[in-house]
Amino acid sequence: MGHDHDHARHANRTRLGIAIAIVASVLVLEVVGALISGSLALLADAGHMLSDLIGLIIALVAVVVAGRPATDRQTYGYQRVEVFAALLNSIILLVIAASVTVEAIGRLVRADAAEPQGVAMLVVAAIGLVANLAALLVLRSGAKTSINMRGAYLEVLGDTLGSIAVIVAAGVILLTGFGAADAIASLVIAALIVPRALVLLRDVMRVLSESAPAETSVAEIRTHILRTAGVVDVHDVHVWAITSGSHVFTAHVVVEPELLAEGRASALLEELGGCLEEHFDVDHSTFQLEPAGHQERAQHP
Repeated sequence: MGHDHDHARHANRTRLGIAIAIVASVLVLEVVGALISGSLALLADAGHMLSDLIGLIIALVAVVVAGRPATDRQTYGYQRVEVFAALLNSIILLVIAASVTVEAIGRLVRADAAEPQGVAMLVVAAIGLVANLAALLVLRSGAKTSINMRGAYLEVLGDTLGSIAVIVAAGVILLTGFGAADAIASLVIAALIVPRALVLLRDVMRVLSESAPAETSVAEIRTHILRTAGVVDVHDVHVWAITSGSHVFTAHVVVEPELLAEGRASALLEELGGCLEEHFDVDHSTFQLEPAGHQERAQHP
């Protein structure tokens, strides 16, 4: 399992490197396009892409740091750095959304706001759309297994939707001359940013609060353990995630006294650990085996 995580991190580093190159190129293009066309929507998308570029760089650093081995001080290693990176990404996204909203409303209420150049907007946004789609394809696989990569994927997804909004606004301006479409598209981009930032923030808080992973059923784990031969009961069950895809489990398992007397504890531990790894993707499992009646004797000396 550890080898699989190392391989995944190496693949994620490569994906992030490619995505960073794509996003940085489109960012420069959109800034130049915004200056030429006077489009707030393009500038908003460029600002969003700047936050994404920062987020992708943070994500890359997090992947590298997360690969460092555990120490006596950091007993689980540095995997949770990925979670803190995702937290920072979500905050950046919310700040960008607020800034874009304020500027867009300002343009809508100003009567002297200049009309953007629709052709320049359309060309730059179309190039940005193609580049963002390429970045999405690069990041999609990593987003399924890492909260850090999911944050990076969601950022680029927002850029993709933002490019579509700019294309629509440019088309409206070219066909009707309605210049306010640019500011309206900026508000749409901001509205697209907020929900995904909040979803990412929710996922981060689940990990930091050590809640049971959303896809994990503690009741189902109990059922699997109780079905194991020799197990009488299970209590003090805890399951949490260090980061996405890295689950930790602890429990006290009450077993028949004969199982311990016959030296079958090692085989039972191996069976329980294999069950959790196979069915629940739990990397680290710790079981305290107790003979039947041990808990009652501890409570009533």
